[in-house]
Amino acid sequence: MSETKDIVDERQRGMTRTNLAVLIAAGALLAAAIGYTVWRDSSSAGNDGGMQQSFAPSDQIADLEARTKREPNSVDAWRALGAARFDLEDYRGAIAAYEKAVALDGETAALWSALGEARVYVSDRDPLPPAAREAFDRAIALDPRDPPARYFKAVEKDLAGDHRGAIDDWFALLADTPRGAPWEADLRRTIEQVGKIHSIDVAPRLAQTQARAPTGAEMPVAARAIPGPSRADMEAASQLPKGQQDAMIAGMVDGLEAKLKANPSDVDRWIMLMRSRMTLGETAKAAKALKDAIAANPGSAERLRAQAQLLGVPGA
Repeated sequence: MSETKDIVDERQRGMTRTNLAVLIAAGALLAAAIGYTVWRDSSSAGNDGGMQQSFAPSDQIADLEARTKREPNSVDAWRALGAARFDLEDYRGAIAAYEKAVALDGETAALWSALGEARVYVSDRDPLPPAAREAFDRAIALDPRDPPARYFKAVEKDLAGDHRGAIDDWFALLADTPRGAPWEADLRRTIEQVGKIHSIDVAPRLAQTQARAPTGAEMPVAARAIPGPSRADMEAASQLPKGQQDAMIAGMVDGLEAKLKANPSDVDRWIMLMRSRMTLGETAKAAKALKDAIAANPGSAERLRAQAQLLGVPGA
């Protein structure tokens, strides 16, 4: 949220109070929704290069750029580079990468949504520039249920003065949101804040509107382990004696932990690490992961503890 506030401060002179509130309320939802959608689409396609590459530290940018040179026609390579650049607040770089991705694959809604978000963040004054609107329109045309695109189409209504219409659209998105989705709380906060600004009583509807039950592919992060091995990894592992298979699995988990040392703010990865440790029977290490995760992300302590409780982590 503080990152969004910095962006808002830069634009403050050219925006109304309403525009500012919408952008501030949207802050956490943006990153969460885009990340979730990219993960969902890449997972459903059997791609192992999705969410696990969405938050690359700066020292991995060179590797990702090298990959795009080796594989210039790889949509996933450009998507991973775009996500990494966005995470490092290089929004113009993210736009360039995502534009390459949609040029190669213009039929994936998540790519257009990611491009639209980057175009929003790079804009100095316009809270929803035409290029961003175009990207979100393309996403909606491909997938009318795409969460970030639906969110921003409602923002477009709000900016045009149709505040009730925007709130109705956000309520519809909330009703379609899987329970526990990373943007659920921020979507509710958006509705509350915009309703308050325009004297629209949203409290009764918020009390009655519940996120839907998640499908198997939308389980909370605690129900997912580390990113799965590739087909080549599985084939290689099947040829190894059991002891070496165990060592390979342990190496994957250690690799996940190493990524967290480079980027300790990735809450989802901390939860995956806790689950992996519990799956391996390493309860003490799981408890330590919880402690380290909270220390690195005190603002997410409640969520971390809740997910740890689902996993049975000692001390949660």
